[in-house]
This record gives sequence, C-alpha cells and structure tokens, in this order.
Amino acid sequence: MSVPELIRIVSRDSPMALAQVERVRAELAALRSDVRTEVVAVKTTGDKWLGELSEVEGKGAFTKEVDAALLAGEADLAVHCLKDVPADRPLPAGTAFAAFLRRDDIRDALVHPGGLILNELPAGARIGTSAVRRTAQLAATHPHLRCVPLRGNANRRLEKLAAGEADALLLAVSGLRRIGRPDVISEVLSPETMMPPVGAGVLALQCREDDAGLIEAVSALGDPDTHRAATAERTFLHVLQGHCNSPIAGYARVDRGGELSLRACVFTPDGKTRLNAHEWAGRLDAATLGTSVAVALLRQGAREIIDGIPH
Repeated sequence: MSVPELIRIVSRDSPMALAQVERVRAELAALRSDVRTEVVAVKTTGDKWLGELSEVEGKGAFTKEVDAALLAGEADLAVHCLKDVPADRPLPAGTAFAAFLRRDDIRDALVHPGGLILNELPAGARIGTSAVRRTAQLAATHPHLRCVPLRGNANRRLEKLAAGEADALLLAVSGLRRIGRPDVISEVLSPETMMPPVGAGVLALQCREDDAGLIEAVSALGDPDTHRAATAERTFLHVLQGHCNSPIAGYARVDRGGELSLRACVFTPDGKTRLNAHEWAGRLDAATLGTSVAVALLRQGAREIIDGIPH
C-alpha cells in the first residue's frame, strides 16, 4: 500500500473553506513531510444560489461539485464542514470519510455593530440568518426580534450587515475564527441558548473508499472523540430523516471520563413546539446512541412535525 506523493485537496472556494483546507495541509505536513498537497477549488451550487436552499438540493448544494471532482479523479481528498454534508442519505457511492478532525467550538455568536448582546436588542431588531434552526429558537426565546434571510459566506454576510441589510447576525464561532474575524463577536451564545446543528465545528475528510494509501496517510489526523460524537449525531439525523427546512439541533460530547452523551431537539418553524431528548451511551456504541435519541424524539411526534413542514 503506497502513500501518494501528491494529494490534491478539493474544497469550496469561499475564504472560510480555503482557510479550512490550510488547516488540513498544515496538520498533514506536520505528520507526513514526504507528502505534498495542492488545492483544487470549486464553486458549488450553494455558493452560487442565493435563494432558499430547498429550491436547489438543500445542504447537498454545498457538496455536489466537490463530490463530483472526487469521483471523477480530479482530486483525491475533500474537506467539508460536516454540518453541510447531508446525513439523511448516504455519502455518494464509492466515497467514505477518512477522518474527522478535532472538533472546534460548536457555539453560535451574535454579531452586532454596537456590541449589544442578544437580551439587549430592541423590539423589531432584524437578525440576519437563513438557518431554520436559529430562526425557530429565536422565535421561541426572543419573539420580539425579526429574522431576515441572509445568505452568502461569512465575509459576505458581514458586508451585508455593514450595508444595513440587518441589525445583527448569528454566525458560527468556529467560522468567524477560521476567517480571522473573532473581533466582530458581541456575544457567544451557550448551546442551551442556541442549540447547534449536527456536525457543528467538525471538519470531515472524504476520499474514494478504494484509495487505501490515502486513507492510511490522512486517517491519523482524525480525533477519536470527535469521531464518536459525529457518528452519534449523523446517525441520529439519518434515522430522523430531517430535511433542510426542518429545524433540528443536536450535539454529542465526550466527558472527561470518556462517557458519550447526545442531546437533541426538533422544533416547529415558529418555535412554539420543541421536542427534547438527552441520553448517555453507557455501553451502547455511538451509532446506537444516535438511533436511540432519534427514536425517543419520534415517539414524541417528531415525524409529524418534520413531515408537516413544506420542503
């Protein structure tokens, strides 16, 4: 099994995506000085389309062109934000995850030009976000605020905020750090205040499943705890069969004693109904934990909520 001398890494061409690739290149260079890397940047449907994601192909809009480059042999390794990789269907045939990098911050941040925190925002303040997960939670906890749809990469959203298209933004802490803009954060919201999406803060490395040499080269970049957490979360979402318009949140964590737990929620879009589940793995493996939490929510009526939302 030969390790390749050159690894072509494919990614979206946004500033954040390219910053993520640089992290992978740096970690790989530290691990394997004998391997060279080069970047293959592609523009995805999700980056080009600024309407509702459900009108194209949901979260798959951010991965289709990356998957195609991998399968066509134009690249060897793909770097994804795991939250953008659909979990309601399998990875494209012939591909597999080679590693999940150590998880970054899972929390959301409020960005307000005047430095206000969420509880200080006045009635009618416009919050820029296109995430149904965020919109549902804000509707429940801060009904006096108004969510306005704002698409585009993080840099573009910051430009739109500066242009007055919104009064504040909700963005991922990890994303702002990756583009070197943690300075704009007014408040970091706890996961209890704003539950994160499945896969938050995780970078996933995907390759062709028969590329054994490459898998050997990059698998050591993976973090075991992140792998367990990501497996539980993605299995949960797969069993739930949520779509891109269904507000679903969930995160797994491994405590200091090595115990894995998964907390998850399903919301109605108006935030008025919220189903909760929280379980510890105990002797269960990560995938079984994800299945168990999904079943707990289905017993509470999650299927009716999800199927009742147009998509």
